[in-house]
Amino acid sequence: MSRIGKKPIGIPDKVEVKISGMTVDVKGPKGQLTYTFNKDVKIEKKDKEVLVTPANATTTARQLWGMSRTVLGNMVTGVTTGFVKSLEFNGVGYKAAVSGTTLTLNLGYSHPIDYKLPKGIEAKVNKNVIEIHGADKELVGFVAAQVRSFREPEPYKGKGLKYTDEKIIRKAGKTGAKK
Repeated sequence: MSRIGKKPIGIPDKVEVKISGMTVDVKGPKGQLTYTFNKDVKIEKKDKEVLVTPANATTTARQLWGMSRTVLGNMVTGVTTGFVKSLEFNGVGYKAAVSGTTLTLNLGYSHPIDYKLPKGIEAKVNKNVIEIHGADKELVGFVAAQVRSFREPEPYKGKGLKYTDEKIIRKAGKTGAKK
């Protein structure tokens, strides 16, 4: 039995949930999200709650039960409060700026990197921190990972882009010959 799957998902006042077949639409103040779930789980709405149960007693249905409940819970959370991933950049001359839907990064290369933000994602830059906001948790994490991949942190001086809660294991550099 899935402990996570058993929990009902509470629907806040400003959120609207529509279930049509296996497709669930969640609409709220931060946007609208749609997801099509597997046929092995059953999703039903009762009053101000959504319940997820396995459709049959197969192993696959039990495996998808908790994951489906978590995805649906993340959709409700996303349209009410949203998700944020923060990236920190360190390095001489490293800069970031947002203009419209384009994130421009100067990360020590011979050219600036212009990254077009997908629909539903916003970015803000404060000094040396880039904050990526959005309603879709998967998309926010994907965009943050792509931005981080432009210059991953190196272990000697810590230069590059890293998540703010990430710990970089530092290495000792070369030591000269001691006389």
